[in-house]
Amino acid sequence: MYRLLVVDDEEIITNSLFEVFHQWMPEKLDVCRAYSGKEALNWMSRTRIDIVLTDIRMPGMSGLELTESIRALWPRCRIIFLTGYSNFDYAYQAIQMPNIRYLLKTEGFDKVMEVVKEVIHEIESGNRMKEWLKQSRMQIEALEWMEQGEYFRQFVADSSLLGADNEAMIDDFQTLNIGLDPKLPVLLALGRVAYSAGKAYAEKKNGHRSVRWIWNSFMEEHVRSIGVVDKHGDLLWLLQPRSENPTGDRLVLYLEGTLELIQEACLDSLELTVSFTISGFPCRWEDVTPQYERLRRLQQLKMGDGIPMILKDQTDSDKSPHCKEGVEASHKADILEAHLEAGRENEFMEELEQMSEFVLTVDDLHQHAAQAYYSIALVLYAKLTRLGLQDPTGERGKLLDLEGHDSMKEAFRYLRRTAEDIFAFKRMDERGKTAHVIDRVCQYIEEHLDQDVTLVHLAERYYFNPSYLSRLFKQERGINISEYIEKCRIRRAKELLKEGDLKVRDVAPLVGYDAAHSFTRFFKKATGLTPQEYRDNLVN
Repeated sequence: MYRLLVVDDEEIITNSLFEVFHQWMPEKLDVCRAYSGKEALNWMSRTRIDIVLTDIRMPGMSGLELTESIRALWPRCRIIFLTGYSNFDYAYQAIQMPNIRYLLKTEGFDKVMEVVKEVIHEIESGNRMKEWLKQSRMQIEALEWMEQGEYFRQFVADSSLLGADNEAMIDDFQTLNIGLDPKLPVLLALGRVAYSAGKAYAEKKNGHRSVRWIWNSFMEEHVRSIGVVDKHGDLLWLLQPRSENPTGDRLVLYLEGTLELIQEACLDSLELTVSFTISGFPCRWEDVTPQYERLRRLQQLKMGDGIPMILKDQTDSDKSPHCKEGVEASHKADILEAHLEAGRENEFMEELEQMSEFVLTVDDLHQHAAQAYYSIALVLYAKLTRLGLQDPTGERGKLLDLEGHDSMKEAFRYLRRTAEDIFAFKRMDERGKTAHVIDRVCQYIEEHLDQDVTLVHLAERYYFNPSYLSRLFKQERGINISEYIEKCRIRRAKELLKEGDLKVRDVAPLVGYDAAHSFTRFFKKATGLTPQEYRDNLVN
């Protein structure tokens, strides 16, 4: 799915274009709108934008000035200038920029839609060309990847030791052709590929290689990175910006937006779902191990089964105490987690029973019993959260509260019951799981119509890839998510109009419209009546 942003300080033009494109190809185009350059940059700071349709002359920030900021944030973004000014100077400045189109407002909606369609075709053609180069590069990189992988697996195991010797790192990087600078901080990204059950080792290896190639095809122009497979079988990238590109927050924002494109490419070309957990801040090389472990914990806590999420670690390692807290996980908890992820219920229960018997039969192991309880509880809590079953304010709130149980024996019994619930849920068919997720999204929409319920916001809230959420919703409900939101707004608007206590202008913001005339136009288009006409008919 591509994202189009319409920008114009004239509200009637912005809203008209938004409505036209909103209904044009909802399965392929997610449409956003902004009424100023500043508001447009706010969208840019939240999500990747593929196409911007903007006026050139606007108060505060012109379209040309906006273009410079867009280039810094999203270099692949295509820009279409739509203006009522045929002044040669504006046109000349516009056509000098790469990937820029220039249209007059007098050319009409049909011409604008034609140009947007051409731009989408250009983007798709560019993505297909990258695929043609894939095979020729993959074989050359295979051996080098294996050597780099072995080096970084050792590095991640103890970066405090290996990262402290800068001279040795420089030699190692040169020998292994690692295109990163050991003198500069590094950003981490952890990727998990959701393979179907029964996939052979060779198939997974080829899948990892293909995902890594897609990563390089999107990232190599603006980011230097090395990708390896970690000890858990996940993909780990270490990356730095190229010297001419932005660093810090802008790099993280660029990374988030580009990862969404990578997810879509993996789904479309490889039929693989990939989720990412990324650093929110660069870290020193000697701090790579604790940073990696934080990403692992965040991945375990929030990542969903087969859902392409993008999670961000907000901890700045330079501002947090440098310690090994959480680095060494319980070996038994790791075994339980492996059984849980693989759906091996009998093995999980046997291991849990052995742990319970050991810690509960030794009198002087109360502290160890508490540690064992919490290590298991964290594994179960993470799984519950990923499955969408966690309710911290209800019964599940006891999971991370050992004091809430009458005894240690009862606490371990509770862990067993919770594990049984998880395995029961995992036995549900995929349709049941999908329905559960979409029901939560629908409930949020219905309860927050007066707030931000755009596709971008819903994806952020539930850690979805926006394009995947759009497809999942259509698959489950049979309509596009934008249509569902409109139906909810109409239904709620009718309820409020029936009550009769509110004026039309007061109803508008309660169903998500800041301007009363925009609400009136929306309501009439859906019902054939203005809000006031609808209310008058009820009275009559």
